[in-house]
Parts: sequence; structure tokens; C-alpha cells
Amino acid sequence: MPLFTYKATTAGGALREGVIEAPDERAAIESIKDSGYIPIKVVHPGEKRRTFSLRLRRERVDLLTFTTELAALLNAGLPLDRSLNILSEIAEQPSAREMIGSLLKSLREGNSFSEALALHPGVFPRVYVNMVKAGEAGGVLDVVLAKLVEFLESSKELKDHLYSAMIYPTILTLTGGASIIVLLTYVIPRFSRIFSDLGQTIPLPTQVLISISEAFSSFWWVPLGGLLLLWYSARRYVARPEGKTRWDRLKLKLLGDIIMKLETARFCRTLGTLLNSGVPLLQALSNVRETIGNSVVASEVEGVIRAVREGQGVASPLERTGLFPQLAVSMIKVGEETGQLDTMLLNVADTYEKGLKVSVRRFISILEPAMILIMGLIVGFIVVSMLMAIFSINELPL
Repeated sequence: MPLFTYKATTAGGALREGVIEAPDERAAIESIKDSGYIPIKVVHPGEKRRTFSLRLRRERVDLLTFTTELAALLNAGLPLDRSLNILSEIAEQPSAREMIGSLLKSLREGNSFSEALALHPGVFPRVYVNMVKAGEAGGVLDVVLAKLVEFLESSKELKDHLYSAMIYPTILTLTGGASIIVLLTYVIPRFSRIFSDLGQTIPLPTQVLISISEAFSSFWWVPLGGLLLLWYSARRYVARPEGKTRWDRLKLKLLGDIIMKLETARFCRTLGTLLNSGVPLLQALSNVRETIGNSVVASEVEGVIRAVREGQGVASPLERTGLFPQLAVSMIKVGEETGQLDTMLLNVADTYEKGLKVSVRRFISILEPAMILIMGLIVGFIVVSMLMAIFSINELPL
């Protein structure tokens, strides 16, 4: 059986390190718990991946691992300050220790944990802070942190799926573009010198290709500068409220199904988790609005907040927006009628996260052949043009 190294703490807060033999990671964790220790970090020596770790980049904390570690310690009965002190001791990076030390300092000055987290808005979003605040008010901070772990795991899984789906198209674009650039700047100029030395009239497609190659080789900085200028101008334009709204509206027209499934899943997952943690509906909706990436959808959610404040419920205002899928609205309406809105919202989130993965997979299955076809046409034109010139050499008089 494989060996696992671990870091754990006793009920009194004393740190322990050691090696344990177990068939898998879960069994190792359970074995450590059976020994009376609280596992904090369990690592297979052959793995570079850390199962539990704390990482900090310019005051950015890996919320999932931080919350997982803290929830495990609180669930074992350790007080909050002692739990944070343990996390500070096992943190490998000085910046991580500094962050946790800042939280401890704020606690010792008399602030609540949610107030300490709110001092670092770049690390802990308002959704996180408000859920912790609700857990403190209800005396169930460990339960809320466990819900936060589930929320962050679901969000991370969805994000990882979207990133992984775009890896192959990105690689295809980069390699195809690099191949075309090499052909235009290195291969074709060599052939053009051969043709010019022969003094033979070359076919029109080859002439066009050589002209493109010469222009690109001499003025490569023009398209590059144009792309950079276009990218900079687009960023500046999208940074303005009206520019972002127009861009988001265009994305809805082009990729409406994918974007609305993403935003519906995000809306329902966040709102359901907040309500399940005891956050009031209006405050939860205000938090959810900040997590929505599309400004058009966010503005519609603002209208939903006003309608809820007037006592109209959630489902009817969502239906009037005309953006959210009818199935999601119907499920939310059932949740309101049965008094299980939070549970139904999480069910809707599960449904649309699965649907989003299917839609992304379908979109990529169309995008990949389209990209291959475009690259094939460009490379094919280059190859055919060169072959036409080569074949024309046979027409030279002996």
C-alpha cells in the first residue's frame, strides 16, 4: 500500500507530523481521525499536488483549501483563534502567515471573524463574508464553512471544466498561426528567390502569395501593432459602463444559451447557498448580483431585487426578465410555494451546471472542426500556390 505523509493536530492544538500507510487518500484521512488526530494536510510522497494547502498570491488566498482546513479544525471543536494560529504555523509562504496573522490580530482587537475577513475584500468576496456573518449570528460557523466548501468546490469544478474545454482550441489556434507565420516569413521567401532566378512567369495565386509574404516580412509590425491597438482600445471601451453593456449584449446574442446557463447556475448556486446559510433574501440577492459576470443579466437582477422588496417573490420577477430559462423559473416557483426555495435553487444549479457542460462540449465539437477547416484552407492555399509554381517550371524551354 502507498505511504502518505501528513500534518495533523491534537484536540489541544498540538501539531503532529508523520507517515501513514493506506490504500488511498480517504482511507489515510480516516485512519488519522481514528488515531485521535485532526488531519490538516495529507500528501502522497509521489504526488506534486497538495490535497490541503494554503497558497497566497498578492493577497489572494485559495479559498477552497483555506476554508476546508478551517472547517476541519472548527468541526473538531477547536476555537477559532487556535485554528487560525495552527493554519499560520503550517503555512509554507511568509505572505500566507502574514494574512492569517492579520486575521488573528483583528480578532484579538475585538472584531468578529466576518469583520476581520471584510478587511481583505480582494481575498474574501462579500458572498463569503456574509455567509460567515450569518454563521456567527446563528452559532453555526463550522456548518456554514462546510457549506462554503461545497459551494467553492462546485464553482471550481465548473470553472476548471470550462478552462479545460478551451485548451485544445487554444493550442490549435497558436500552433496553426505559428505554422502560417513560419511559411510566410521563412519558407516562401526562399522559393520566391528561386522563381525569380529562373525568370519564368509564375501563376497568379503564387504571385499573390509571394506579395503577401513580402509585405508581411517587411511590415510585420503593422498587423501586430494593429492587433495591440485594437486590443487596447477594446479593453478601454469595455471598461466603460456603456461599452461593457454593449459587449455583454453582443455576447448574449452570439452565445446566449451557454451564457444564460452559466449565469443561471451561478445565480442559483450562490443564492441557494446564502439562503441555506441563513442570509436574508434581500441581502442574499444583493450579494448574488455582484457575482454575475454579464452586466445585462446583472441589471435585470437589480429589477428582481426591487420587485422582491415590494413583496412580489423571486420567480415572477425572474420570469418577467425574459432571460432566465423557463424550466429554472418554474422550479424556483415550486420552491417558493413549498417553502424550500434554497433547496430548489441548489437543484436548479445542479441541473444547469450539467446542461452547461453539455452545451460547452457541443460548442467545442463545432468550433474545433471549423478551426481545423479554416487553418486547412489557409495552409492548403499556400501549398497549392507553391506547387503550381513548381509545376510551371516544367514549362521552361530547354
